Amino acid sequence: MTRRRLESAARGSTAAAFSVVVSCEHGGNRVPAAFRAAFAGCPPRVLESHRGWDPGAAEVAAAIAERLGARLFVAEHTRLLVDLNRSLSHPRLFSEYTRPLPRDERMRILAEYYRPYRDAVEREILAATARGERVLHVSSHSFVPVLNGVARGADAALLYDPRRPGEAAFAAAWRGALRESAPRDWVIRRNYPYRGSADGLTTHLRKRFGDGGYAGLELEINQRLVGGVEWPAHVRRLADALAAALRVWRTQVGTPSA
Repeated sequence: MTRRRLESAARGSTAAAFSVVVSCEHGGNRVPAAFRAAFAGCPPRVLESHRGWDPGAAEVAAAIAERLGARLFVAEHTRLLVDLNRSLSHPRLFSEYTRPLPRDERMRILAEYYRPYRDAVEREILAATARGERVLHVSSHSFVPVLNGVARGADAALLYDPRRPGEAAFAAAWRGALRESAPRDWVIRRNYPYRGSADGLTTHLRKRFGDGGYAGLELEINQRLVGGVEWPAHVRRLADALAAALRVWRTQVGTPSA
């Protein structure tokens, strides 16, 4: 297991250790063999669409993890099986293909796919905070350019809880770094097209870990950028900008509070 330990230059002899964790909850659209019957009526185009997964998100997550030497978690099954970025009480935790399944089958999905993934991410963060490290958690996602006839006015977006100063500071630093390295016509927004405080894995983890020890951000990339000629360059820019932002952010924060 690799971890990124970073020392705050602003603290002189007082070292503040950092760990970076990268996750991608909608990284694939695979249907497990045991549940293929439930998807018999699901058209391939649905699995291949944004409803089935987040195209490009896993590539970005992998590039960020490699750039920072971070621990990487990627889910490869379709979000239509169970949405790993939803709480257990969320009405869209299961899709129309799995919601009608008998309760024991839905519980099996939670036991075999939902809980192992989310618990693994949480354990990694818990171990880092137990060592006295501050954790930056980046959750990689992508969004469709047009939804329900409405165009989304962003190329990239950073989602965070504005009530948490550590997250707000990192979002500002990352946005600033992206503005310097991304194409001039890129629109980079915050808490768009979703609210950073809405239901999600980072929201759950904020309830477990205070702002002094954990900062969770969701990166959202416009899917119109995915797969084009410039896509590899965009992926590198996102990872490089995050690394630059981390260098700024680590000078602004110290060791996690007790």
